[in-house]
Amino acid sequence: MQSSPDPAAAQARRARRPRSTGSMQARTLAGYAGTYVVLAVAAVLTLGPFLFSVMTAFTSSGQFAQEGPLTIPAPPVLDNLIGLFTSADGFVTPVAVTVQMVAVILVGQMVFSVLAAYAFAQLRFPGRDLLFWVYVATLMVPQVVVVVPLYLMMSEMGLRNTFWALILPFVLGSPYAIFLLRENFRGVPSELMDAMRIDGAGTLRLLWHLVVPLNRPIIVTLVLITVVTHWNNFMWPMVITSGPEWRVITVATSALQSQYNNNWTLVMAGTTLAMLPLVLLMIVFQKQITSSVGDTTMR
Repeated sequence: MQSSPDPAAAQARRARRPRSTGSMQARTLAGYAGTYVVLAVAAVLTLGPFLFSVMTAFTSSGQFAQEGPLTIPAPPVLDNLIGLFTSADGFVTPVAVTVQMVAVILVGQMVFSVLAAYAFAQLRFPGRDLLFWVYVATLMVPQVVVVVPLYLMMSEMGLRNTFWALILPFVLGSPYAIFLLRENFRGVPSELMDAMRIDGAGTLRLLWHLVVPLNRPIIVTLVLITVVTHWNNFMWPMVITSGPEWRVITVATSALQSQYNNNWTLVMAGTTLAMLPLVLLMIVFQKQITSSVGDTTMR
């Protein structure tokens, strides 16, 4: 015979349920609060230096000297940015040289990387895979290791302190770009490629009208990566050039720190000017970057 449930025990269980539910909600809220606190601290540590640079760039030297660095410009001034372009060692030449260097390297890397990636992905020739992996293995070599051999090569060819010395080591393709493009090009449907070949399309037409349009998001992302990498390149331009003639913007910013050691408002103006184009690029093309990451993950 089944015994009847104890009313006192049932009432105790019902009384414990709300307290357990409330404690779970409290732990959940505490977890969310902790997560947001960590994210807020990380955001401050990440964005703080950039905000400080922008604030100081628009602060007058008098206010900076009197009130210190952590003050809001009152009022904001453009004297520091104007001074960068009007001084004897201004930023006109470095900005022009950097823009030309990045443009030439960008065009060269995209053209040669797309062609090489297509060859490694779709064409068949002896030693294709071995050559590809040997080339990609150069990604493991730190740049500092090849600086001295590259410097000696450029010096022997008489190219030291020239524009060609700035671009030649990078213009003929990038191992990272070739690797990423090859993996995406291999995902192009073979049915579409066969249909275009039946219609009489050659390799270049097939590449330009089918493969490249299907992989436009990843190519846009590689364009941004290339621009950011070579806009921020410091070590090689500093080693291979001397004097203001072929000075790039990163070397010019470093020279400001030694030349105007006490004029931090001018130094921060140069730093802000150096990073501003990259920030604008990331804001404009953030959707393409997100799309390329999603496509690569799905493949």
